Amino acid sequence: MLLEKTFVDTITYRPGVVILYPGKSDMLYRVASGLVRIHTMDDDGNGLTLRYVKPGQYFGEEALAGLDRQYFAEAVTDSTVDVINPALMSNEDNLQVTTHLVRTLERAYESIYRLVGKRLRARIAGELLELKDTALASQLDSGETMIYATHDELAAAVGSVRETVTKVVGELSRDGVISAGYGKITLRDEKALARIAAE
Repeated sequence: MLLEKTFVDTITYRPGVVILYPGKSDMLYRVASGLVRIHTMDDDGNGLTLRYVKPGQYFGEEALAGLDRQYFAEAVTDSTVDVINPALMSNEDNLQVTTHLVRTLERAYESIYRLVGKRLRARIAGELLELKDTALASQLDSGETMIYATHDELAAAVGSVRETVTKVVGELSRDGVISAGYGKITLRDEKALARIAAE
């Protein structure tokens, strides 16, 4: 737990609110509750999700090195974020953030491998399993997990376009692995989804 003296503020954001824009950075941020999406835009204006930040995880790490920010950070759900002053962090605080950075880098490697080394079907399956443990997911009475995500959001996360993602989601639905409704996807067979993600 970071010491209270490092906190500058704790702020709550509504879904869709942009927390950070590209540019100068001076503070570090930790998600206390909710879910934050880190994303960027390509030259054509298409969004690309770089990662999701869950409770207990950090973003804005470039402030530690005095670098400019190259991405947007946006609240996906109602989110509470702690604002932390890097200049006030102790050695213990720095170790905690360094450990977080190592884990984030490991996840980034996994995401890159998924994007360049796997077919779209496997990438979508992997992304759905990744979202299973976020604020976008809820447990149904049946024990199944429902994820609140649109095809556009999935496309941004897996490096594709909505039309192609819709086609693959339809295939997975016909196979009985998931069921899809407007803005929500229910995971019907997580073991099968995990096998597809590993293909």
